[in-house]
Amino acid sequence: MMDVNLRQIRAFLAVVGAGSFTRAAELISLSQPALTVRVRQLEEQVGVRLIDRGARVLQLTREGRELYPVFQRMIRDFDAAIADVTEFTDAEQGIVRIAALPSFCTGPLASLFVDFKTVNPGLSFILRDAVGKKIAGMVRAEEVDFGIGVEGEREGDLEYIDLCQDRLMLVMPTGHPLALQDTVTLADVAAHPLVMMDRETSVRRMVDEAFAASGLSLKPACEATYMATAVSMVRAGLGVTLLPSSAAEINIYPDVLARAVTGEGMTRKIVIIKRPGVRLRTTADALYMALLGAALPKAFNSEEELGYSALPKKIA
Repeated sequence: MMDVNLRQIRAFLAVVGAGSFTRAAELISLSQPALTVRVRQLEEQVGVRLIDRGARVLQLTREGRELYPVFQRMIRDFDAAIADVTEFTDAEQGIVRIAALPSFCTGPLASLFVDFKTVNPGLSFILRDAVGKKIAGMVRAEEVDFGIGVEGEREGDLEYIDLCQDRLMLVMPTGHPLALQDTVTLADVAAHPLVMMDRETSVRRMVDEAFAASGLSLKPACEATYMATAVSMVRAGLGVTLLPSSAAEINIYPDVLARAVTGEGMTRKIVIIKRPGVRLRTTADALYMALLGAALPKAFNSEEELGYSALPKKIA
């Protein structure tokens, strides 16, 4: 039975990386004889010579060249797995990986991160902004700890926890005729050129369904993949657009105005997406609980300006 161990593999990788046994021994603080023994033991276990010792310059044999990337991948995967396990108990130096809707990334999530990191300075974030259809796939594939998506795209093998609501807002130039109306309906919007989001986005699906339910025809003047691009098109005079209230892009330009649109289908529920029965790592669970406790809109009963604020939580 083959008895290859990590020390032997690491010794072989160190020699190849350094280009010599002498240099490798210095780099990993090991005597050269001991390093040579480990490499030789590895060769004995796999049954082939990996390094051509007859050459003046260190060279790999054909078998060595084939096994080198395999050993690299094994060590990389092993180290990553150990780091993930360690992360469960090393909360202060942890990493949280989240996939979220672009509007939520640029809006409330950024401020939530700032508040959370203030009381957890050792925490790091990996944020994947993605359209709604892709978030569930990232959660399922364990690419992220959890996701933030929309209720309308639930899939049966995942767990969905209600987080908050946002609603479609009409984004238009400040001098637009609709800015003078007390209320704006979807029929009002339909009378003007409309900048639409890409068909893969949850915003586009929401707009399509709202227009269809109202019996209104939808004729996009142009389409954009990113919300910032859609707002730029509005500023350039190409039309108006409908974007979620959670998107930061709707409030950063003084020449652009955002107004709520009345009618059915104008609000959507934002949910946290998890793998059922899987314990979140310590850092991810702490942020998850902080999200649930944050002051995010649960429903809309008036035309008040939206505000998102966090409830920071120190990781225990």
